[in-house]
Amino acid sequence: MMVSITMKYCSECGSEVSFVIPEGDNRERHVCDRCGVIHYINPRIIAGTLPVHEGRILLCRRAIEPRKGFWTLPAGFMENGETSAEAAARETIEEAEAEVRLHGLYTVFNLPHISQVYLFYRADLVDGQYGVGVESLETRLFDEQEIPWDELAFPTIHRTLRHYFRDRKLDHYPVHSEDLTPPYRKPQTDSQ
Repeated sequence: MMVSITMKYCSECGSEVSFVIPEGDNRERHVCDRCGVIHYINPRIIAGTLPVHEGRILLCRRAIEPRKGFWTLPAGFMENGETSAEAAARETIEEAEAEVRLHGLYTVFNLPHISQVYLFYRADLVDGQYGVGVESLETRLFDEQEIPWDELAFPTIHRTLRHYFRDRKLDHYPVHSEDLTPPYRKPQTDSQ
């Protein structure tokens, strides 16, 4: 399923655009009827961390939509001019006022139905310090048994945490990559 994004006017010259297959391309794009500029609309990348301190996970309660009031890992849209690791660390500072030491890419989720890619890095909190950023209502460290599973904001958060708690038992943290499309199925747990 492809997400349709409608563009009416060219950001270069302000003229109307058509949705056509440009010469040499293989899919429809927004092309300016006047100046010929091809407007490429690509997926958004969301980068975040799985911050750990003394075996507990740092979660943030969202202060913004979507899913305001639900718990999430610190994450957000990658900005131009930064790497995904830099974006993940920046988002952790913005949402949880926490500096982290990254341990590498951990989960990758492709959500083609909404044109997004999620990247989460395993991380340690530097000095165990954290606070409440402007996009969070509160932040808190959780033991595994305290995770508010029914109050997690997104399937990507649920899956990342499930992977982590399984991998932690083996002390082995491979990169997990999944394609997610609705309806989302909850992953099997050890107790199921």
